[in-house]
Amino acid sequence: MSVWTLGVIGGSGLYQMGSSETGDWIEVASPWGEASDDLFVTEWDGCRVVFLPRHGRGHRLSPSEINFRANIDALKRAGCTDILAVSACGSLREDYRPGDFVLVDQFIDRTRSRPSTFFGDGVVAHVSMAEPVSRRLGEVVVDAASEVGARLHTTGTYLAMEGPQFSTRAESKLYRSWGADVIGMTNMPEARLAREAELPYAAVAMVTDYDAWREQERGVEVSDVTQLLSRNAEQARSLLRRTASRLGACARTPDPQGIDTCLDGAILTSEPRLTPDVRDRLEAVAGRRFAALYATSPLGSSPRPP
Repeated sequence: MSVWTLGVIGGSGLYQMGSSETGDWIEVASPWGEASDDLFVTEWDGCRVVFLPRHGRGHRLSPSEINFRANIDALKRAGCTDILAVSACGSLREDYRPGDFVLVDQFIDRTRSRPSTFFGDGVVAHVSMAEPVSRRLGEVVVDAASEVGARLHTTGTYLAMEGPQFSTRAESKLYRSWGADVIGMTNMPEARLAREAELPYAAVAMVTDYDAWREQERGVEVSDVTQLLSRNAEQARSLLRRTASRLGACARTPDPQGIDTCLDGAILTSEPRLTPDVRDRLEAVAGRRFAALYATSPLGSSPRPP
C-alpha cells in the first residue's frame, strides 16, 4: 500500500487554485517539450495534490496548442499516482443542464492534429481503451459530489472535438445521433496518454451550455461559458478538495482495473531493441515496465539492439 498523489488538470475556471492555496510552484522538465505551465504542489487533508492549469495561467493556450504529452509526462515525474481532470463542456442532452457536473466514462475522439501516443519511433505499444477511466477514482468523486451538494450525472460520453471554433448545428445534431452526451475540446488525447503512462484517470465535465443543436436558440458563445464557470468554480473547487480529502483518509492500493500495470503485455518491441534513446524518452511513462524487463534480461540493465 502507498499514499495518494492526485494530479489535478484544471481547465477554464480553476486557475485560481494556485493563487488561493498554500503550496509551491515547481518546474518539471520533460523530454516531450514544455508542459502548459509549472505544477502547483500542495496538500489537502493528507492527500498530496499536484495542480496543472491545462491552458496555462492566463489561459494562453488554445486546445490544439496544448502539449498533452508533456503535461502527462510532467505529472508522472512529479509523482502523481492518479489524475482527476476538470473541464468545461457543452450538453447534448436536455437533462444535462448548465451548472450540472458529468462524470465522464466514455469518449469519442474527433480531434485531428494532436499527437496521441508516447510510443512509436523505435517502440510499439497497444494499451486497451475499452474502459478509459478509473472506476475507483470515479466512485470517490461521486461520494464527494454528494457531500458538497453538486448535481452530478454519474455517466456520460464525451465527444472531443478539435476546435477552437464551436460546433455547427449540423455537427451538434450528428454528435447527438451518435449517442454523445457532452462535447468539449480538451479531454482527448489526455485520457489516452494517461492510460499509456499507467495513471488512473477520471474526468469531471462542467456543463456550461447546450452547444448548437437547439434550433430555437442561438449557438454557444464564449460569454455563456465564462459566466457559468464563474458561478460554478467554487463548487468545483469544493468537489476537488473533498475528493482529495477522501483519498487522504485511506492508503492507496493497486488499481483494481490494472491500470497501474497496463503496459505489461502492451509493449510489442523486443527488449534488446529498446535503445538508450527510447529508454530515456519513456523513463517516466514506462520506467516501471522497462525496469522489470531489464531485471530479467540476459543483457543486464543496458540492453543494446543486435
